[in-house]
Formats: sequence, C-alpha cells, structure tokens
Amino acid sequence: MPLHRILAAAALACSASAVLAHGDEDHGQDSKAVTPVPVSAPRDGATTSMRPAASPQRLPDGSLFVPKPLQRQIGLRSQRVEIGPLSATIELNGQVIADPETGGRVQATFAGSVEPGPKGMPVPGRVVARGEVLAYLRPVGSAIERANQKAQQAELAGQLAIADARVRRLEALEGAVAQKEIEAARIERGALRKRLAATSASIDSAEPLRAPVAGVISASRLVAGQVVDGKEVLFEIIDPARLAVEALAYRAGIGATLISASAVSEQGALELLFVGGGRQMREQALPLLFRIVTPNAMVAVGQPVKVIVRTAHEIEGAAVPRSALTRVGAGETAVWVRTDAERFVARRVHPQALDANHVAISDGLHHGDRVVIEGAGLLSQVR
Repeated sequence: MPLHRILAAAALACSASAVLAHGDEDHGQDSKAVTPVPVSAPRDGATTSMRPAASPQRLPDGSLFVPKPLQRQIGLRSQRVEIGPLSATIELNGQVIADPETGGRVQATFAGSVEPGPKGMPVPGRVVARGEVLAYLRPVGSAIERANQKAQQAELAGQLAIADARVRRLEALEGAVAQKEIEAARIERGALRKRLAATSASIDSAEPLRAPVAGVISASRLVAGQVVDGKEVLFEIIDPARLAVEALAYRAGIGATLISASAVSEQGALELLFVGGGRQMREQALPLLFRIVTPNAMVAVGQPVKVIVRTAHEIEGAAVPRSALTRVGAGETAVWVRTDAERFVARRVHPQALDANHVAISDGLHHGDRVVIEGAGLLSQVR
C-alpha cells in the first residue's frame, strides 16, 4: 500500500489512543502524548512548522522519527543481530530442467507424417502412462522413393513365388532328393517371406509413438498430418514433482566444499539437494546438478534461477532476512537500524547471499543492533 494512504489511516487511529510498537521491548511509557517534532529548521525567520506526532519525519542528521502508533500501522518489525562466523557462499546461474531419472523424450526415428493416437493428439499438460501410444508416425517419401519401394516389393513377391514353387516340387520328390536340399529351399522361402513383410510394413504401416516414462507432457507443438524429420523431438514428458536445477560453476572444486544449496526464483525460495557435478567443461564452466526438494515447487522447465551454494569456508558477519534490504540515496543497498524507540538510521551495507531467504552482512552493523526486517521499504519512502 502506498505510504501516504497508510499515514492517513494512522493519523486517525492515533488520535484515539497510542498503540504499542514492535521489537519485543517494554513500551509502558507509550501512553504518554508524543511531542511534535519539527519538520525542518525555520528559514528566513519563518516560524518552525510542526507535524502531528502521527507523521514520520526525516531529521536533520538523516535519521527518521517514526511514532509508535505509526510503526504498528505499517507493520514495522525489528530483530536483534549477532555478529559471528557464517558459511561463505557462492552464487551461480542455473536453470530448471527435467529430472534425468523421471523425464523423457519421444523422437521420430525416421521422416514421416504424424497421426493422432487412440486418445487424439497429445497436448501439454496431459497425464500419460508409461508405454501409452501417444501418436503414430507414417513414413513419407518422394514419388521416386515410393516407386522404388513398390518395385522392391514386387520383386520380392516374385522371388517368393518361385521359392514356394521350388519347395513344393522338392517335397513332391522327397526320398529321391537329399533332405538337406529340401530344408535349404524351405529356409530360403522363409527368409523371402520375412523380407517381403518388412518391406510391405515400411510402405503401408505407421509406427506407434509410445511414452517412455509416466508423467505430464510439458512440450508439444504437433498437429495431425504434420511432417517431421528423423530424430526430431516430438514430445517432452516430465514429472512435476521431480524437477532439477543445473548450474554452471566457473571454479573447479566447488562440489568438494559444498555444504548445502538453495535457489531463488520469481516464485520464491527453493531448497536443493546436490546430486553431482560434471568433469567436462561446457561453456567454460562445469555443470552441477541439484534436485529440487521443495514440495509443490511452482517452477517451469527452462526457467532461470539463482543458485546459492554454501561452502565449508567461513566469514564473519550478521545473518539477516532479505526483507531487511532496501535502497537509499542513489540506489545504495542499506538496512534500517532502530537506535531508539522512535528513531531509525539507515546503514549502507554490502550483503552477500547466505541462502535463498537470508544474506550475510559483514560491514555496517554491530553486535546487538536492531535491524528492521519488515517494513524497511516503507521507511525508505519518507522524504
């Protein structure tokens, strides 16, 4: 909600009674009236302007005066920080992929025309079972290729007729001719039958396209009658409950010092489980594979994420929630520190990712400081 609307509501609420603020400290004195604070020093002999106690004010030293009732209205919360050893982290660029153990692809083994399966043409989002026929692929070729196939079929049919007649003739002379000659003729006839059947199938029949795994179709742009090339990917199948993240590490040995990992996406934080890392460079980096263990993670295959890897190395600093970070001045990163019950000071910091929800701050804070962890962005709007 915009700050000016919150201030208007707070002013009405404060006129009735003062309300206790946050921070877990004793506010027994809050029932006393708050003395108005000057907005700014008087200029050119003008009288000092006064604001109601319900309004936040920026003081001459750059700090903020925020009355207790207003703090409750805008939901300010602070947290005491402790300086101590923290795990050093490394940020990597990653991408959501299908889990190699549960995902699958259906590819065309030859150039052909796609025909609907028993349940129609598969569409993204459809649940399929392993071995289910998704569609059929009928071979296609030029007129010359089909004419050659027909000619080969006719030639094999003629050879089969001759071989069949030879077998019948030899069987009629059984006893007068060697048995092995009869067997050889039968074997030749059987081979010709198989060759003719295979040739006829390649000309007239369609090959079923079956799902290699159970899951949900994540990608398919096929329509009935579409002609595809050999090795073209026709369907991609994933298990939404089993997705993974692949990250690229530009420094060797990260996997050896890795303690845990998490990721930050547009939808929120993801908990990751390290599966393993490659030993061959790709795009001048080594690929690392993580499995998403956050239940019901609302992410899509191909979505970029920021992977945060915690290592065995340590740094000295304070761990604070990401919600404490805000922008002040010329876009500098800062946190708001409560120095008094109604006074707040912005501290410029250089945060380092600690996990998907927290950052480590090694400068700008002292042991015991109370950092605003909710409502920091609203404080930055006060001019």
